[in-house]
Amino acid sequence: MNVGAAFRRRFEVDPAGVWAAPGRVNIIGEHTDYNFGYALPIATPQVTRCAAARRADPVVRVASRQRSPDLVTVELEALGDNPEPGWSRYPLGVLYEFHRRFDVPGGLDLYIDGAVPMGAGLSSSAALECAVAVAVRDLYGIEVTAAEVVDITSTAENDYVGAPTGTLDQFAAMLCTGGHALLLDFGDGTWQHIPLALEPFGLELLVIDTNTAHELVSGEYARRREQCTAAAAALGAASLRDAGDLTPITDPVLRSRARHVTSENIRVLAVVAALRSGEDPRAIGPLLTASHESLRDDFEVSTPVLDAAVAAALDGGAHGARLVGGGFGGSVLALVNADSAAAVAESVAARFAAAKLRAPNIFTVTAGDGARREC
Repeated sequence: MNVGAAFRRRFEVDPAGVWAAPGRVNIIGEHTDYNFGYALPIATPQVTRCAAARRADPVVRVASRQRSPDLVTVELEALGDNPEPGWSRYPLGVLYEFHRRFDVPGGLDLYIDGAVPMGAGLSSSAALECAVAVAVRDLYGIEVTAAEVVDITSTAENDYVGAPTGTLDQFAAMLCTGGHALLLDFGDGTWQHIPLALEPFGLELLVIDTNTAHELVSGEYARRREQCTAAAAALGAASLRDAGDLTPITDPVLRSRARHVTSENIRVLAVVAALRSGEDPRAIGPLLTASHESLRDDFEVSTPVLDAAVAAALDGGAHGARLVGGGFGGSVLALVNADSAAAVAESVAARFAAAKLRAPNIFTVTAGDGARREC
């Protein structure tokens, strides 16, 4: 049953339309967004869909295929004090921000169907937020730019949900385009689309979902942000974006956090230069692996399971591999030859089986489009 039909069955009316927003895979550039650095995501083919219709009364109703039979009902004016826990806070937070900023005059019925794996570090939350946001924007004719939608959705995640994330995921969900990676400069707020020509070189991107969910609402992600702020303060800098000599940072942990951020920015720009040059993209493989090592050793956000997935992918023939997302669980991205993707997947699956770990979910991704109305 498609999402439109599911909406009709749940609410007994037709939806006004269906909107979709993708998950994201970050080729490189982790924990750089809130440090005003660089990142290079692509949108995944997997999307979250939102069927929606306006209501005449000031009531919001939200249902989800993945959470059936739950139905969350909230008065529009009560969104600010809404006690509802869990998944519904993501769409309701977006509605609250729209209502707070634009005084949305009426309610909505929303039905959510998400194909972006949850807890896999592929930004299922931003996909949900942005799908709802573009639906609200279009249904109520609210004139907002993509950057304003990013601000609305990230504020909802930070303040309403309580997850201290940056804006990388929302930018990717809104701005990515097929066949390209998105170079985001969080220092000056600009972006560029970078051609991602893997197929002509016989290459693919393989995602290894380790089935170890991460929770960014938990304290470790927030602690990394605080440590980065403290490291910048030790340098007398506003952020770590342009940090050079790190020796003034006397605390070894803070220096390690800063070393990851500064080296990761260099790696992002090196990957972009390689992709722009038209050279064989296999050249970026070692940069991906170096990113993982930095996230593991300097930023300390990897896990034994993520490390095992990276090692197994490399042993299976991947040109480079790294954890993606905030860390503490989730997925690994590997750059592989298309004709050996199955061998890499088998190497990872065998490593997990030998360690008696839950079997990973392994699939290829291509660079897809950002948020849009589908019908």
